[in-house]
Amino acid sequence: MDVTSGSVIPEAVQLADIYSIFLMRIIIRSFFSLLIVPFLGAVAGAQSISIKGSDTLGAKLVPQLAEAFKSMHPDVKFEIAAEGSSTAFPALANGTAQIGMSSRKAKPEEITAARAKGVSLNEIVVCHDMLVVITNKSNQIKALTKDQVAKIFTGQVKDWSEVGGTPGPISIYTRNTSSGTYRDWQTLAMRGRNYSSSSLKMASTEQIAQEVARNKNGIGYVGFAFAKAPGVTNVIINGVKPIAANAGTYIYSRACYLYVPQNGDALSRSFVAFASSPTGEEIAKKIGFVPNP
Repeated sequence: MDVTSGSVIPEAVQLADIYSIFLMRIIIRSFFSLLIVPFLGAVAGAQSISIKGSDTLGAKLVPQLAEAFKSMHPDVKFEIAAEGSSTAFPALANGTAQIGMSSRKAKPEEITAARAKGVSLNEIVVCHDMLVVITNKSNQIKALTKDQVAKIFTGQVKDWSEVGGTPGPISIYTRNTSSGTYRDWQTLAMRGRNYSSSSLKMASTEQIAQEVARNKNGIGYVGFAFAKAPGVTNVIINGVKPIAANAGTYIYSRACYLYVPQNGDALSRSFVAFASSPTGEEIAKKIGFVPNP
């Protein structure tokens, strides 16, 4: 028996009240745990950046930009998938990538498809690139005209003897259809016409260089960053050498882009800003890209 302010309260009632308070505390703690765990997961997830798209950017440039960025932000993890420019935009639209890499401008239908899912994209020109025509080191052809290049890649010219070379069937190596470079080359070099039916599609720019180096009759195109691959020759086009100093006059030049959602997270926006900063441009220059003017 307990006497408080003149009232008599049974001990059983006191025990019930204590048990109720104890139980309520457990419930409250459990409730806050349910709130805090997803929050902590979201914070941890914010330290990971998924980047998808262009092989031209994703093979060398973006990984090196990521390493430089991590030197300032050591907790950040990068997931980089370089499978072609056309893979960037669906990934941005469905949220499986925070940043898209593209060696071409986004198509209107790609912008529309992303917007239909509530994703509006910001476009950033991160650098410029030159598409270099390469032949096997043993090929005596060191220079071609734009017209000759167009005829080779469309299949109108099928033998090296037709452009002054040693007789032999021309083997054409191109990027695959998911690549922005595949489309850019059609526009820049082929006046929008179709590739030769005998052309061989490669999964990466690096693979094109490797195949041309193995095949004495091979020809292909690579981004400027891959132009110094062993076993290949950089072909002079219309009298202009494909070197950085000639980026303004070389006929097969193009811009390269990063895309990020307007409502993207601060970390991704910070990386894109770093990529287009003077430090990022210096990294691009060392790899073989041409920094923005």
